[in-house]
Amino acid sequence: MAGTTTIGGDLTVNRLGFGAMRLTGQGIWGHPADRDNAVAVLRRAVELGTTFIDTADSYGPHVNEELIKRALHPYADDLVIATKGGLLRTGPDQWVPLGRPAYLRQAVETSLVRLGVERIDLYQLHRVDPEVPLEDQVGVLGELRDEGKIRHIGLSEVGVDQVRAARAVVPVVSVQNLYNLANRGHEDVLEHCEANGIAFIPWFPVATGDLARPGGVLDAAAAEYGATPAQLALAWLLRRSPVVLPIPGTSSLAHLEENTAAAGVELAPEAFEKLSALA
Repeated sequence: MAGTTTIGGDLTVNRLGFGAMRLTGQGIWGHPADRDNAVAVLRRAVELGTTFIDTADSYGPHVNEELIKRALHPYADDLVIATKGGLLRTGPDQWVPLGRPAYLRQAVETSLVRLGVERIDLYQLHRVDPEVPLEDQVGVLGELRDEGKIRHIGLSEVGVDQVRAARAVVPVVSVQNLYNLANRGHEDVLEHCEANGIAFIPWFPVATGDLARPGGVLDAAAAEYGATPAQLALAWLLRRSPVVLPIPGTSSLAHLEENTAAAGVELAPEAFEKLSALA
């Protein structure tokens, strides 16, 4: 089984989380077409054992956090809601980094209200703003942590040097980067996180692309395990490192059930090596 991982030394969660981004309108803009379905997906995720849900103030914007509160508040004691700030939305599929300290402070304060909490367990800098010194961006998050409004600080889409620079200012407990079986461009970041006890949260974790083509290694392995290619992609991530915390997202109850079942797929060493050699 997937087991658990501990973030920041005190947040123990099941290692297959849920990414809530898709529970919005097209272009990650506005409300989902079926709000009741979105609420049902969130509640079912928790029923299936999910204890880590990832969101951001930019999803909607604001809609995603509000949906989570509607569906799950008051939150179970073991449920961690992680959110992010630092991206300004100007329209569907438009994302503008904005890391000015005053803006990040406002983002945290309004996320607290939308989520209905007094402290955010994990707050992640969604993107590093190249126009603002990194130490200023994480510095204000450190101030909010000292004020008791943030429990732990994470980063998103960063390189090893940025992780090191941020850790010189504040404790960093997680990194959320694009990483999956077909795209391992951040292998060095994962290795750095593993060496330093930092949770690594791969987004877009079930991407398989051409690897799932009929007759290929992934297709053959899926047949052998009686699993889907998406389940094998998640199982590969779970075996890749104990610090990996995948957050597959969907707006479909059926896909949610499928993704969650990946926690029960245990890859044999030889199968893991074959899949690892694909990219």
